[in-house]
Amino acid sequence: MKALHAYVRPHHWPVALGLLCALVGAAGGLLQPLATKALVDRLASGGTIAGILIALTVLVVLGTAIEAFGTYVLERTAESVVLAARRTLVGRLLRLRLAEWERVPPGDLMSRVTSDTTLLRAVSTQAVVSAATGAVAFVAAVVMMAYLDIVLLGVTLGVVVLVGGAVALVMPRVARATERAQEAVGEISVALERALGAFRTVKASGAEERETARVEAAARRAWRHGVKSAQWEAAAGSADELAVQLAFLAVLAVGGARVGSGDIPVSTLIAFLLYLFYLIEPVAKLVDAVTSYQEGAAAISRIAAVERLATEPSAHPGRRTALSAPASVRFEDVSFRYRPGLPHIHHQVSFEVPPTGMTAFVGPSGAGKSTVFALIERFYEATGGRVLVDGKDVRDWPLPELRSAIGYVEQDAPVLAGTLRENLLFAAPGATDDAIRDVLSRTRLDTLVERLPHGLDTPVGHRGSKLSGGERQRVAIARALLRRPRLLLLDEATSHLDAVNELALREVVAEVAGETTVLVVAHRLSTVTGADRIVVMDAGRVRAVGTHEELVDTDRLYAQLAATQLLAPTR
Repeated sequence: MKALHAYVRPHHWPVALGLLCALVGAAGGLLQPLATKALVDRLASGGTIAGILIALTVLVVLGTAIEAFGTYVLERTAESVVLAARRTLVGRLLRLRLAEWERVPPGDLMSRVTSDTTLLRAVSTQAVVSAATGAVAFVAAVVMMAYLDIVLLGVTLGVVVLVGGAVALVMPRVARATERAQEAVGEISVALERALGAFRTVKASGAEERETARVEAAARRAWRHGVKSAQWEAAAGSADELAVQLAFLAVLAVGGARVGSGDIPVSTLIAFLLYLFYLIEPVAKLVDAVTSYQEGAAAISRIAAVERLATEPSAHPGRRTALSAPASVRFEDVSFRYRPGLPHIHHQVSFEVPPTGMTAFVGPSGAGKSTVFALIERFYEATGGRVLVDGKDVRDWPLPELRSAIGYVEQDAPVLAGTLRENLLFAAPGATDDAIRDVLSRTRLDTLVERLPHGLDTPVGHRGSKLSGGERQRVAIARALLRRPRLLLLDEATSHLDAVNELALREVVAEVAGETTVLVVAHRLSTVTGADRIVVMDAGRVRAVGTHEELVDTDRLYAQLAATQLLAPTR
């Protein structure tokens, strides 16, 4: 309820207006049985009924119009609640710490933004107003029925309480079934994201039917829980009509006897029966409100789970530091593991990188090379020791300011859906056309732009599917260079390039290293033989530091790597 109130609170005035309109509509309905009683009494006395009929017509039309306007206000407000929830969730998801993002499947997180927030539409406004108007109308109708005949009211309430008790037992089952159905919808998103994220691999492996079966299994689980929820909802939804029908039969029997004995006139019995049928709507509203709340509670619990995940500070645009000089980097006895209970990735790693120049990190797979970059970017926090940039612990840097000084090219060089221009400007939205042309020339993308039908404004497809692997890698490098970083991190930045483009890019990196600090992770030693220093890592430790020539002579592991790649004689 507290979470629901937080969503509704900013929209309390529209909700209040919708509630007022609903109450006016309910009041119009409450007056109709009394007007009918007056009409029957007028007929019995031989009087004219034209005035009463006109008043009834005006009452019906006016009440319906006001109620329709209130419904529109509530539906519009509900959409605003969903929009606000989605905006908040998306902003939070993009600020999640990397460890949290890797722990929860992205498909499940996406389903919370889409399907779960949709359930807020009903519970946030309509259910609140339905509960309020249903309760008010129910109480008002009971008061009017008591005014007409207290005995018939006792018969009615006895039946309603009996059926209402049965409905109360059903509602927890609706909640459980709905929550499981929503979890299954999240599983569908996870299965789809898995298959579509590796679309070519799925096709190349002939795995279409297997992946279809995986998604279908999740869909069947969602169907099964959805059907179970529908069963209980149907039982609860028909309870109001059952209560009124049973009460009608009981009132008809008792009321008929009271009319026959002369205790009440027939007009009173007619008015009472009209109130009885009038009760169908407020009781239905109460049942719908409780059902919607059960469904919404399941959605809110899943949304609240996202809100409990750890996030980074708000990512306002990073303010560039007053310094424009290249940054220095130092690791002091750094240890790191992803979670307690897992083995350490780094064991007291120490090295120093002075401003400018190129420093390469080499070693076997799993040595912890890419983790160096993740710790510099503060994707993860070191569990021991310190990571310093410009002599300052990265934990003491404002996070946006730290990252604004860094250009980073990931190992798989992701390209986003959109145009080539949008991808280039992604990290530097204020870059000029001259800066773009310079970067395109340096990364040899200018010839690609000339071939594209719309130049820089050509869409590159989902994840850059319309570009080759080498072109995607060059786009990622150009994007990082366009930011004019003080510290450039290149993680296997040339792995997809042919020999000609690799050589050209090595020249670009060497040129950039003269004006900024460049850190490179490389398996292909040919790209880093000219580095100012090479840090050799093995099993999460720094094994040696030196130039290519020094390490070939002094470090056995590096010499073996170089010999394997024909860059040094076998020792």
